Amino acid sequence: MAIENALASVAVKNLKAAALWYEKVFGRPADSVPMPEVAEWKFARGGWLQVYELPKRAGATSCTLAVSSLAEEIAKLDKLGIDTSHRSTSDKVNVVMIRDPDGNSIAIAEALDRRMAR
Repeated sequence: MAIENALASVAVKNLKAAALWYEKVFGRPADSVPMPEVAEWKFARGGWLQVYELPKRAGATSCTLAVSSLAEEIAKLDKLGIDTSHRSTSDKVNVVMIRDPDGNSIAIAEALDRRMAR
């Protein structure tokens, strides 16, 4: 198997409502809407987040988003009124866990060991 890339995916109850929330968090609209029930955001290093409408799985998915400055992202999330109180740290990574309106878990992580998430 020659894998060329990977997409993280998050199931939501209502794509229109969820896409508005993700647009606020990412500061931009989806990069792609390949079908009516799917919105996708592409990131600088090639990864994608796919948000798709599937009510029976909504709230039961999770993903991790890698950032270069967790402190900056926490400040942005705080301004949006998103709970950033669930934090953890180690000698290799700092993480804040947030939830989207459907209850999906999103880990936002800053690698302290620069060999990680590259």
